[in-house]
Amino acid sequence: MATEMKMPQLGESVTEGTISKWLVQPGQFVNKYDPIAEVMTDKVNAEVPSSYTGTIKELLVQEDETVEVGVVICTIDIEGETIVETPVTETSKTETLSTNQPPDESQKRRYSPAVLRMSQEHNIDLEQVTGSGKGGRITRKDLQKIIEGGGKPTKTSIIETVPEVSVEAKKVEPPKKVEAPVAASGDIEIPVSGVRKAIAANMVKSKHEAPHAWMMVEVDVTNLVHFRNQIKQEFKQKEGFNLTFLPFFIKATVEALKEFPQMNSMWAEDKIIQKKDLNISIAVATEDSLFVPVIKHADEKSIKGIGREVQELASKVRSGKLSSQDMQGGTFTVNNTGSFGSVLSTPIINHPQAAILSIESIVKRPVVIESPTGDMIAIRSMVNLCLSLDHRVLDGLVCGRFLARVKEILETMTEETTSIY
Repeated sequence: MATEMKMPQLGESVTEGTISKWLVQPGQFVNKYDPIAEVMTDKVNAEVPSSYTGTIKELLVQEDETVEVGVVICTIDIEGETIVETPVTETSKTETLSTNQPPDESQKRRYSPAVLRMSQEHNIDLEQVTGSGKGGRITRKDLQKIIEGGGKPTKTSIIETVPEVSVEAKKVEPPKKVEAPVAASGDIEIPVSGVRKAIAANMVKSKHEAPHAWMMVEVDVTNLVHFRNQIKQEFKQKEGFNLTFLPFFIKATVEALKEFPQMNSMWAEDKIIQKKDLNISIAVATEDSLFVPVIKHADEKSIKGIGREVQELASKVRSGKLSSQDMQGGTFTVNNTGSFGSVLSTPIINHPQAAILSIESIVKRPVVIESPTGDMIAIRSMVNLCLSLDHRVLDGLVCGRFLARVKEILETMTEETTSIY
């Protein structure tokens, strides 16, 4: 008898995954722990191992198809085992139906990116949909049944059933679906990869759910630039890797987070969770993808320790060796857009975190500075720090003070005040 294998949960807050590639075929024998599929989520790309030794019977999910955690993805005939199913009797059915407990709808309004996308594309009012998932959660299959059945509960149709509705309200038409662009002769069509789809879904989810606000400060890092340039050669010879500016910025951010722990928080529907650990997510790009590995317990690491971990995580990303564990637990994100020459950006929050800080490019500019003899113009190394925040969790006052503290720490980083080790 065939045993079911389900979509695993590959990280905290992960609710669905995409089969990017099957590594087995029906009829193929596999040992326990052999990889059977490559699965991609909005947090990690990983191989799923077989939970049993046996023969693959049927693949139930297509490549590039996204399904929720817990959905059966394939079946396998287990070697040397007999599985006995408990028959469902009429009595047990009657007993189940006779219970008068109200249905659990605690998860009804927790929508996955795929569900939100489908509801918007087909103008479906999710408030009118009964979910079949755990806790009343609405699944893609629920919407697919509605679409195929033709009885879509749209917001327009609901308004029209209210007898007191005004004539003007009845004339309101539902928003028209935006037509997808069509490739013309000579255009190049590039298929969207599973990783690209996951990035897109996570970005859309963040923008849909979190009300973004934005602020920026400019920082004079002339002293820091001199300090780092003085020690970088000796550091490379001693430690074996380059000392970039990013570890200094992460260290300053972590020190400020310790003073303003509200920044290290997450929105959890009916409460705000202020995280105890300071785990810094960093954005690492490849040619066509973006990954966000995590520096765990960054507050316990020196600038050298942070620098080494940045180098190791970036190496894992570019060699394809990043694990799901490397991607989990982030509480605040630092994004180094300055490596591309950017001087100003508005980053999208890394959901479910409450804020993301972009470090822009360090550029030399003429700046008015104060001196004992009066104001003067000098050439200084300046950098912009851009902060996006979830306005459900954070307000401008605490974010402004946080940025001011990061600025103060960076502007006072010198050989006399700052230890690398």
